[in-house]
Amino acid sequence: MTAFAAVDLGASSGRVMVGDLSRGLDLTEVHRFPNQPVRAGNRLYWDMLALYREVLTGLRAAGPVAAIGIDSWAVDYGVLDDEGELLGNPVHYRDGRTEAVLDDVLAKVPREQLYAETGIQFLPFNTVFQLAADSRLRWAEHVLLVPDLLSYWLTGVAGTELTNASTTGLLDPRTGQWSAEVAKRLGLDTGLFPPLRGPGDFAGMYDGTPVYAVGSHDTASAVAAVPATSPNFAYISSGTWSLVGLELDEPVLTEESRAANFTNELGVDGKVRYLRNVSGLWLLQECLREWEVESLSPLLAAAAKLPRRSVVDVDDPRFLPPGDMPSRIAAVCAATGQPVPETPAEFTRCVLDSLAEAYRKAIDDAVRLSGRRVDCVHIVGGGARNELLCRLTANACGLPVVAGPVEATALGNVLVQARAAGAFGGGLGDMRELLARTQPLREYRPG
Repeated sequence: MTAFAAVDLGASSGRVMVGDLSRGLDLTEVHRFPNQPVRAGNRLYWDMLALYREVLTGLRAAGPVAAIGIDSWAVDYGVLDDEGELLGNPVHYRDGRTEAVLDDVLAKVPREQLYAETGIQFLPFNTVFQLAADSRLRWAEHVLLVPDLLSYWLTGVAGTELTNASTTGLLDPRTGQWSAEVAKRLGLDTGLFPPLRGPGDFAGMYDGTPVYAVGSHDTASAVAAVPATSPNFAYISSGTWSLVGLELDEPVLTEESRAANFTNELGVDGKVRYLRNVSGLWLLQECLREWEVESLSPLLAAAAKLPRRSVVDVDDPRFLPPGDMPSRIAAVCAATGQPVPETPAEFTRCVLDSLAEAYRKAIDDAVRLSGRRVDCVHIVGGGARNELLCRLTANACGLPVVAGPVEATALGNVLVQARAAGAFGGGLGDMRELLARTQPLREYRPG
């Protein structure tokens, strides 16, 4: 059997895709569903049971497959008691519960030491901060990151996949093991996490079908599917978040790297994803929601006719929560003495110019801090469809941009499964050669 089911959960939607390697690599979406957070009381939660129901619906729609793999966003987790029961829905990373514990955590493990031990950029919602704010741990038997939780419900076998574990702020990227020093200082028991497993490891059986660990952090799967023909590439995994960086053999743990807020996350085949989180298409998605606009195409066409006028810092903390995004963008433009956008097209152009500028800065910093050369930028994920964003990025970076594949995460998921099942042979280079040969790509030149 040459068909593989990829469960791919993003921060705003999920899908089940089937990849078929019988004639190159064909990908078919069999089920798509929204992923909407739920506010209850003072907390923002993921609706985990609804997501699991949709995953089961998607796997039924997939029909007989050779294997299943699951990827999702990072940092969030479920807490299980000693009977394997979920102690409440996972808390959403955009919830503000970590604000009360940040100072206490950083007093025990200063930022410099936390970075030297784990290589993870400072983000207030990192798992290490969430755990410090979580009163449920007193009853916990296991902590399972989101894709591991879904895998556990499918198979009954608990494990912790390495690429996602590397985002927690508790893993040493040099050894691929938990940092005993960080855990000791914070009084956290890393034994709450089930045994570590890597991309391609067998995770259990679901209804007679093998489930394999993949690059369960969606960015790990997406980067594995970058169709690069040279090692000198930068990548932008562009969705609700944009992950911008390089693929390295070793982490960069310098103080200069920490100050630039770069992260060292593990990837497929032992690679390091050296990157900076950029607040992606979230700003535009929230604008569209505020305007109650479903189609982006007319706005992009209108925005393409406008000049660059205003640029904001897309990582400004004021843009992190959901809500009236256009008003916040307007307020930041006014406060920085720039023209204030007035029409949806002007807001769209402002957001895309701001993203392109953030991408340029991140790539320039990654090159400077790692000593690597970059000849080409690959944009994968939903942003690869956005022609204006791709053109603006090529112009900002002064480098050619190759856009696609859009479904890079699902493709990387499928290929790691296929290799584990013996339906595909070779390493990352072979995967990328197959993708470059079989997937639709578009190149944008600066100018």
